[in-house]
Amino acid sequence: MSVARNLMFNVYSGAIAAAVAVVGHKLVESLWTSVTGEEPPDPNHPSTPPNQAFAWVLANAIGIGVLGVAANRFSASRWLKFSGEELPVSRSVNLKL
Repeated sequence: MSVARNLMFNVYSGAIAAAVAVVGHKLVESLWTSVTGEEPPDPNHPSTPPNQAFAWVLANAIGIGVLGVAANRFSASRWLKFSGEELPVSRSVNLKL
């Protein structure tokens, strides 16, 4: 793949990832508020109970992580339809427990 195509893909996927991050954060905040009835806590504030802080961080990480994978899959499928070429960079995730 040419350098120009690689740059185009990086710009395209980066723009999608940025949009998903902003929308995803707002979505996670609104889901937190609707489930708990409270605004999301500040996990770094000393008066925030540890269980609330950890629950918020976990909910945020799961929400943004799932949306990130969805954004990557979306941008990859759109790139393939647009260019007819495979992705310029393949990434694999190895999870060891």
